[in-house]
Amino acid sequence: MALLRRAVASTLVRHLGAAVLVAVVLVVLSYKLGQYRQYQMAEVGAWVVAVAGLTILVGLSGQISVGHGAFMAVGAFSTALLLAHLGWPIEAVLVACMAITAVAGAIFGVAAARLRGPYLAGATLMLAVAVPFVAVAYPGVFGGDQGLTVAVPVPGFLGASFPFTRWLVWLTCGFAVIVLILLANLARSKVGRSWRALRDDEVAAALAGLNVARLQILAFVVSSACAGLGGGLLAAWAASANPDDFSLTLSIGLLTAAVLGGLGTLPGAVWGSLVLVLAPTYLTNLGASQGLSAGASASVPIAAYGVVLIVVMLLFPAGIQGGIRRLFGPAAPAVAAPLSALRRHAPASKHQEEGTT
Repeated sequence: MALLRRAVASTLVRHLGAAVLVAVVLVVLSYKLGQYRQYQMAEVGAWVVAVAGLTILVGLSGQISVGHGAFMAVGAFSTALLLAHLGWPIEAVLVACMAITAVAGAIFGVAAARLRGPYLAGATLMLAVAVPFVAVAYPGVFGGDQGLTVAVPVPGFLGASFPFTRWLVWLTCGFAVIVLILLANLARSKVGRSWRALRDDEVAAALAGLNVARLQILAFVVSSACAGLGGGLLAAWAASANPDDFSLTLSIGLLTAAVLGGLGTLPGAVWGSLVLVLAPTYLTNLGASQGLSAGASASVPIAAYGVVLIVVMLLFPAGIQGGIRRLFGPAAPAVAAPLSALRRHAPASKHQEEGTT
């Protein structure tokens, strides 16, 4: 027990040290880069929070979700409503929107705990399609097609001349660093180990005395809270909460970023978010430079996502983070293991079927 406590303390110290180093680098970059790059940094920070929550759900607990954009929408509209009606500081509002989406995740998680594989994916897909229509159905509350305005002023202690984009970087990236620390420690805790056992073999986990349903619901709560915070940060970044911004495309983009970066790895959430934010702008500009029309240039990133996803899965099945570990050191088993959770829901091969008869 004493050795375990020392190991936990050592892990926490390492995570805190890495977080301080990353925070210093981000602050320096926020001063060195121009406003456009600062704007992109803030967007990446918001995406990292949401993708990290999804990679915990899919990569550690083995539950498939293609509808996490719905929880981001809940967080975004909660942020807009709390700012408009209560006037709380943005930090308090974002913490409150995490709590709201955690409750929503718990409610959905109770139902999701009874579903497996494609049935769970279908339920989350339905959620992603249905939630944006709530804003349209109740325009008096949620603003209808136009959505709600989200005004996030620069705190007075920073001074009247402090750049707004730099404050956005500090806000979104600061929350991203905090969330990554918490999730990293959670993944190495008893709960994280239980999630891995559940992902690898649900029956064996139940026989070992683990409460499968409770662990699955807890994974949805944690992941939904992260998605809600990411949605609130994205609303602050965009200065609005609009139902069009939280369509099914957003949910698919989240899952794509998690798979590209590396399921079950928090650094993978960073890589996936960088691809998700930076690639569309670069590819759209590349298409325009080649003489494509505006509509054709806008469709280039969509096609490129599919190509990049196929290439990464063929060359690096464990995602970008798994590829980095393979190039610079032995790949950790925990990186590749989440793919087995996805394969587990696929139909058995003929050889497997014969082996079980």
